Amino acid sequence: MKTTEKLRHELLDYLLISLGAAVYAISVDFFTAANDIAPGGVTGIAAMLNHLLMVPIGTVSLILNIPLLIWGAIENGRRFLIKTIAATASAAVCIDLFSVIPYHYEGDRILSAVFGGLIGGSGLGLIFLRGGTTGGTDIIARNIHKRLSHISVGSIILISDAVVVSISAVVYGSIENALYAVIALFVSTKVIDGVVYGFARDNGKLLIIVTRQPDELCAEILSRGHRGVTVLNAVGGYTKNKEGVLLCAVRPSEVQRIRGIISEIDAGSFIITTVATTIAGEGFRPEYP
Repeated sequence: MKTTEKLRHELLDYLLISLGAAVYAISVDFFTAANDIAPGGVTGIAAMLNHLLMVPIGTVSLILNIPLLIWGAIENGRRFLIKTIAATASAAVCIDLFSVIPYHYEGDRILSAVFGGLIGGSGLGLIFLRGGTTGGTDIIARNIHKRLSHISVGSIILISDAVVVSISAVVYGSIENALYAVIALFVSTKVIDGVVYGFARDNGKLLIIVTRQPDELCAEILSRGHRGVTVLNAVGGYTKNKEGVLLCAVRPSEVQRIRGIISEIDAGSFIITTVATTIAGEGFRPEYP
């Protein structure tokens, strides 16, 4: 029964990742790339190359991601890449498929940026919700953070996107295009946060994990999940067995990845996921409210 449930859960993951990739492709083909807006990341670079050389955005994006995926496998192991490869490949295929549709929006560019961000953020949010990423700057940020832990993943992604957006002003010959890209990025980021864990301000998640393998699970979350863990010793009220209780505060996009690690190590663990309205400390907000 557990195997059937796990298979059903995995199938749902990949279905939603594919759906998210298709939704993201719509934002690229019909709104952002169609109006010379390159809102960061590898897809933004591919959109600029499409503008200069008329090469397909999806194919170029996939090619650019290959060395990053290899780097990600070396740094994080093959298991990290499975859903990332699925999301990256699905998005690339959908972008190229949808590009042949003759209709795309060519009106007000502010509307293009806003709706591109809304639709793109919705697609990416679905992908992140099921533990996937679209590669690119996500892999770069994660790998750099492993070596320079004092720099947050979010800061590295922000810097990478800022570089791409700045280059787009030169490629498209307009500072306005770069400003539209900033709008699209801002909207997309807010929508991703909302899709993954709701729209309440400063929300995070707290995982409370009851397990009989606390040491192994703690080590895996630290090494693969890149999140701190507090381990408490406990005794089962009914069984009287010694158990471990792990407390792990995470960002919304990390919940599914951490839960995936937990299910691999101890499928019989008991997990409570709660909303943490505000998380202050290392890796989150630096200041206390």
